[in-house]
Amino acid sequence: LCVFSSLQLVSLLLIGIAAWGIGFGLISSFRVVGVVIAVGVFLFFIALVGLIGAVKHHQVLLFFYMIILLLVFIVQFSVSCACLALNEEQQSELLEVGWSNTNSARTDIERNLNCCGFRDFYPNETCAADCLRNLHCRPCAPIMEEYAGMVLRFVGGIGLFFSFTEILGVWLTYRYRNQKDPRANPSAFI
Repeated sequence: LCVFSSLQLVSLLLIGIAAWGIGFGLISSFRVVGVVIAVGVFLFFIALVGLIGAVKHHQVLLFFYMIILLLVFIVQFSVSCACLALNEEQQSELLEVGWSNTNSARTDIERNLNCCGFRDFYPNETCAADCLRNLHCRPCAPIMEEYAGMVLRFVGGIGLFFSFTEILGVWLTYRYRNQKDPRANPSAFI
């Protein structure tokens, strides 16, 4: 039951962080928040399926829980390893692609980090930062690169930690899936 609780905790954290980001105006992209909330709701339902399967000793629910949790582990472990493996050059390329492909994230970054432009600041371009008033803005790339490595290491480490709790859940589910229900009629299994 501990593994189900940790998966529910992760799902509620995802939902809460997404709501917090929207509530404080840190994120204005509803697509990003929608994906984070959808992943949180999906993980919550998976944990609920595992919990019901464990309480009811329902082998089919536990089997599907085990398979889905294994797939979640593979995806989460892969993404966590990728976050930890990116070097500074790759981080910079990733930031530049993200900057050029989305306007809402660009506006959020400029507003929250008080910077304008990616590598260069041009006073006649549109910018959401307060520094545009006095025309003394720094480009956003150096500021983002300063935080990118730290954030990727943090996200990768947290992802690795929770991925190992998920593989523990897969192992425990596999181990105890075929146990008899102690409340059931013993002659029903003969």
